[in-house]
Amino acid sequence: MDFIEFKQSLKDAHPPKQLSTFLESLWYDGKGNWKKAHDLVDDLPGTEAARVHAYLHRVEGDESNADYWYRRAGTKRPAYTKEEEWEVLVNQFLK
Repeated sequence: MDFIEFKQSLKDAHPPKQLSTFLESLWYDGKGNWKKAHDLVDDLPGTEAARVHAYLHRVEGDESNADYWYRRAGTKRPAYTKEEEWEVLVNQFLK
């Protein structure tokens, strides 16, 4: 699956079955279902989960919580838009 196919799948009622948990979370976020997206990564360990978690708190508007999760992921909040960050993350996890 490439980025265009992933983005087109947002028209569907359910995410594609082969997605990783991180991509499924980003898929739900792309559909506007922040809670479902957050619930998928909320309790997962590791820097990849922390990175998606950080992005989701940025989307939520909770910058201080987002910054905490960016630190847990070993990075900083990116200077680009949330929309660009979503694309970067989707492409990262599609590889």
